[in-house]
Amino acid sequence: SGLPEKGLRFRVIKNFLERRTGDKRLDQSILNLCAMVERSYLKRYLSFIGILASIAPLLGLLGTVTGMITTFNVISCSGTGNAKAMAEGISKALITTQGGLMVAVPGLYMGNFLNNHARRLENRLDELIMTIKRHMSDD
Repeated sequence: SGLPEKGLRFRVIKNFLERRTGDKRLDQSILNLCAMVERSYLKRYLSFIGILASIAPLLGLLGTVTGMITTFNVISCSGTGNAKAMAEGISKALITTQGGLMVAVPGLYMGNFLNNHARRLENRLDELIMTIKRHMSDD
């Protein structure tokens, strides 16, 4: 048939053909339902990825604050003479900041990339639905 067996168009057409009744109005509703199911799959995890990418810098900031509190506690207890203990708190602060940014930057990039890809697939889905409806009205 020329369509990949697991592609978006294949699934929509397969599901539609399995459910169609021969009644044009009902079949158009069935076709819309098949498209709606696929649309929900396209966007299923995109908001989750965006939320994780947005929260990561905040978690890094929380670690930064915790590390700085540790550093200030060391300074208040033993002054600035205990460089090793101070370095531990500063290291904790910097590592968590770095971790948050290492998750956020690629996460935001990939979230945007996947959103754009989902939009393109939705456009293809809309074109497919319009084409099928046009063929249904020609019958």
